[in-house]
Amino acid sequence: MDARVGQLDTQSLRSEFVRQGAFVYLSDFLAPEVTAQLVSSVAAVEPAINRNYLPGHKQGGSVSRHRIDRLAPFIAELYRSPALLGVLEQLAGERLQLSPPNDPHAYALYFYTRPGDHIGWHYDTSYYAGRRYTLLLGVLDESSCRLDYELHTREDGVPVVPGSVQIPPGGLVFFDGDKLRHRITPLAENEKRVSLTFEYVTDQSMHPWWRLISNLKDAVAYFGLRQVFSRKGTP
Repeated sequence: MDARVGQLDTQSLRSEFVRQGAFVYLSDFLAPEVTAQLVSSVAAVEPAINRNYLPGHKQGGSVSRHRIDRLAPFIAELYRSPALLGVLEQLAGERLQLSPPNDPHAYALYFYTRPGDHIGWHYDTSYYAGRRYTLLLGVLDESSCRLDYELHTREDGVPVVPGSVQIPPGGLVFFDGDKLRHRITPLAENEKRVSLTFEYVTDQSMHPWWRLISNLKDAVAYFGLRQVFSRKGTP
């Protein structure tokens, strides 16, 4: 990770991030050996996938950080990488912190394996006292799925700019979750897509009421009750 980060023109990427309203995309970020380890992690966690379905909004499979900690610890190591965190801080222009240990969304794998798997338009809303940034990494992509997005939707007087990218294995998208409106288009027949998200925050504090709301949302829409409310991710 240190070597890869050292090759980046962080000043230019920071300018692009600001110009696009806290959003940047890189088609080639992770070193091939890192991507290969993530692919191995996918195989390790597949028995723990929780399928979810919200009519009219999303369907797919998810594995929370609690199961990942037990089944694929490499992902947790990558999440905590000082080199990775350092470059993300340069892009964001502020100090970032890891999400708290009780946050099932801190790092998670998302599986699109059945026709129609998708997620509709949404923001990655932060329930924390500060901002929450999302790092989206491509792991497997044998699909036609795309990340559709809209920039500047919450900036007064700034025209909304639509865009769409297909994130290859090792690719990166980094954005402020409260600013980017986005979706993943539906999976077609005989396709498969797996992505990994890391969540970083500027303030780890959260009101207990919002923590309850956040956990209930994650339990219903993503990981199931056992993954959310069992910190060790045990069955």
